[in-house]
Amino acid sequence: MTAPTGITAGGNNCRQSARREEVDVAMHSVVAEVRRGDFLESVHHGTVLATGPDGSEKVRIGDVDAPMYPRSSNKPLQALGMLRAGLDLDGPLLALACASHSGEDFHLEGVRAILASAGLSTDALRCTADLPIGEGALRDHLRKGGEPSPLTMNCSGKHAAMLATCVANSWDTATYLDPLHPLQVRLRETVEELAGEKVAATGVDGCGAPLFAIGLRGLARSFGRLASAPEGTLEHRVVRAMNTHPEYVGGTGRDVTRLMRALPGAVAKDGAEGVYALGLPDGSAVSLKIADGSQRSRPVVMIAALRRLGVDVDGDATLAELATVPVLGHGERVGSIRATF
Repeated sequence: MTAPTGITAGGNNCRQSARREEVDVAMHSVVAEVRRGDFLESVHHGTVLATGPDGSEKVRIGDVDAPMYPRSSNKPLQALGMLRAGLDLDGPLLALACASHSGEDFHLEGVRAILASAGLSTDALRCTADLPIGEGALRDHLRKGGEPSPLTMNCSGKHAAMLATCVANSWDTATYLDPLHPLQVRLRETVEELAGEKVAATGVDGCGAPLFAIGLRGLARSFGRLASAPEGTLEHRVVRAMNTHPEYVGGTGRDVTRLMRALPGAVAKDGAEGVYALGLPDGSAVSLKIADGSQRSRPVVMIAALRRLGVDVDGDATLAELATVPVLGHGERVGSIRATF
């Protein structure tokens, strides 16, 4: 007997929903919980990979091979591509090229310095106009009557470096955000080389630059390769700049800045939508993504992964503090966000 059309369709929809749910469970697991007092209020799902010096898996949660957008965690890889293409930066200005900066005065001065070294002004920037993302910098900017601008956008250091790379190669500076521009082709090739995999998709980042999708495994592999590169290589130059000048990578009070200060020789970069990546000098690495894109659980999941790699988290005041995020009630700490692994 043939079932009524409506029932058949409904049954198919139910089976399709079940399959989608199975995929979601396979891709993500609960990696952090939010407790208000002793009450479990919320959870964050995510994907995490921590690898040892030889690339062996020490922590694997979820589908670490599924492509995702690393967002700003790609910036150190892109900076390496720019150095390979002839960009002449080092020290704090190279760190700024890898940054999602807070928009503090020294960040903005650095962006202007990168542009000036290429004979350009801030008018050449094609990144999205935005306000500073640092709380203190934002208050100062608004107090002075400041408005959104490409300069105060947190990716302006990367964009300034992209423009300087174009000038060094006599490439067009007006179209440097085109995915087919020689600059972006070079950067894509660098990402693929370090990740050991092909870019699965190309999108547009919040700043307007091309965005290259890879898996968490590829992202971890990239950061492990950067952090363990020998002295004198361009890879080591990127890591040294970021670890020596972490305040240029993030800013005052930022967890990525504090993390690199606590781990000599490490390279770390946060990204939008809950992405974080880190490499240690021995080649160990961590990459993670919070499924809902929330940033609040990102640092605690990173510290939990570092603990699983054997890093003495509790022996360092900064790392121990980053291991939990306070949950506030009436301005007082009444709970915390903690990793579940």
